[in-house]
Amino acid sequence: MTLAIVLTADAPAGGALGERLAAQCRRAGADEVHVVGDLRELADLVEATTEPVLLAGADLVAHTAVLRHLATSPVGPTVALVLTDPPARGRTAVREDRGQIVAAGAPDEVDGATGTFGGALRVGTADLPALAAAARSVAAGVVPVGPAPAGGTVVGGPAVDRLFADLAAGGTLTFAHRVRLLVAHRVGDAAELAAAEAAVASVDEDRAELRLSVKERDDFFTTFFVSTWSPYVTKAAARLRLSPTTVTMISVAFAVAAAVLFGAGGRPALVTGAVLLYLGFVLDCVDGQLARYTRTFSAWGGWLDTMADRAKEYVVYAGLGYGATQAGFRYGWALAIAAMTLQTVRHMTDTWYGALHDEAARRPKAAAGGGGGIGDRLSAASNRVQADTGSVTYWLKRTVVFPIGERWALVAVVAALFDQRAALIAVLTWGVLAFAYTGALRTLRSRSMRVGVLDTVDATLHRDDGPLARALPVVRRPLVLAMLAALAAAVLLLAALTVDPPRWSVVVALAVLLVAGLGGRAPHGAALDWLVPAALRAAEYLFAIAVGVLGDVPAWVIFGYVFVLTLHHYDLTARLEKRKVAPPLRAATLGWEGRSVVLALAAIAGIAEIGMVTLGLYLLVLFVASVALAWVVLPGRVARPTAGPVRAGGGGPG
Repeated sequence: MTLAIVLTADAPAGGALGERLAAQCRRAGADEVHVVGDLRELADLVEATTEPVLLAGADLVAHTAVLRHLATSPVGPTVALVLTDPPARGRTAVREDRGQIVAAGAPDEVDGATGTFGGALRVGTADLPALAAAARSVAAGVVPVGPAPAGGTVVGGPAVDRLFADLAAGGTLTFAHRVRLLVAHRVGDAAELAAAEAAVASVDEDRAELRLSVKERDDFFTTFFVSTWSPYVTKAAARLRLSPTTVTMISVAFAVAAAVLFGAGGRPALVTGAVLLYLGFVLDCVDGQLARYTRTFSAWGGWLDTMADRAKEYVVYAGLGYGATQAGFRYGWALAIAAMTLQTVRHMTDTWYGALHDEAARRPKAAAGGGGGIGDRLSAASNRVQADTGSVTYWLKRTVVFPIGERWALVAVVAALFDQRAALIAVLTWGVLAFAYTGALRTLRSRSMRVGVLDTVDATLHRDDGPLARALPVVRRPLVLAMLAALAAAVLLLAALTVDPPRWSVVVALAVLLVAGLGGRAPHGAALDWLVPAALRAAEYLFAIAVGVLGDVPAWVIFGYVFVLTLHHYDLTARLEKRKVAPPLRAATLGWEGRSVVLALAAIAGIAEIGMVTLGLYLLVLFVASVALAWVVLPGRVARPTAGPVRAGGGGPG
């Protein structure tokens, strides 16, 4: 529910345009609309509400859909309309970085401006006090607004511009909402008004909205083999009144059916499974497109989409592993476990590197400490490639990182043409190369950023520390300790696969593993500390796999246990992205070190399989119960986004 305020102060023909904008706000979904010309009245309205506020200046001429998209934008609590029009006198220029507005002011004050403030913004509830304070300051004359008494120049610009600039200057985290395909212009005289109205009338609003449901920039396979026809499916789903969640569940059903067919084997089953996998991916895109087309966003829907994407992919890996084993390949399940482990660790690095990049964008360059080294040169080169949309280099860069569309396409094509083993080997090979490529470049670039990100959130939560790690003494260098733990687990696994080490070797590896707990309460502000969660995930997964191999646990049981762990860890990152609090039952999951101790004790006692099955079922029950509590019983609990919304790397293209 949104309160809309149309500000007529300093707007040409403010009354007429203001009433029209007010009617558009109602059609855009606002429950309460006020047309005000006095900033003190605006401040009173803002202070009296607990809902987001849609604020627009009365010089804006736009499609109603522009206001609806701004009011329902899911990218952040506070979002500002940004136009590509060159900054005019009295308008506010903005500079963006990764979708965040990092500077706003007069055109001659903003270096490297990327757009112009569009005269409208949606202010989140947490930022309402700042908006009210800015309105009162402007009203009191602390900030000059409007035409100067003489000379015809504008000092400070229109009231809505000054309010927005003050919010940005005060540190309000604001995201940019760009107008694409639709029309939005700010007008200053009758000629501009007539031109803007003609531009609005020339665009079919519904057709543009359907095209806008497709992401502006997506990966190669999705762009050319899905998005060329998926909008028709989106339109049909909207007419059938299907919800995005319903489409997500249908996509899950397609992926599960494909996994079953991959497990069954045989050329007809493999080809049919490949087709179903492709159709499931199309629906995976459609659910997001349908959400954008119908503007039915929700934290639950976004969380479910993220979790479903990973569950579908790993169920397919399970089908491939089972099918390869049934076809006589001894290590079919091992390949599936390796593919799932690799992909999860990769996604953890994606999540936290994205968070690091966002944090660097929010900080002034001087504070970030960019030194013009190789990392800065790589960043500049990457930005140039990203700006060259459609070039061969652009598509190579987007494809080489092995995004979800390319993964699903590779699995489908290789499984249909060859077999399950070949599909898993192909996924692993490309995945390793992509991980090496992104890991090396991101390490260099993050060193040049010289900022931390885990120090802006609850590090123990996102490390997944349990009570044991929190009770250990504090030792600095958390990344070194986490990497040492991962190395110890990898050595134990290698030994288990090659030389059959004695059972006590588990104790030695566990002791080294627990050393990583010493860094749990240490500062995590170093440039490379964003790698800590991924290193701990790798350490726990590799240790669990090694215990399973040493204890002769069936490979499918090991896969199932690691799969449950991935659900838990993706849940943590998805909740961070959706600004939800920690899982209600997280403390009962024991933490990475507590679970490792339980598995080690089971291995020493000779009941590794029983221990792994029991612990896995326990964690699965906790996960289901936690989901029910968070999204059904306690759906209103929202975390304070201390580091802003994080772009979870596991999210699908939809």
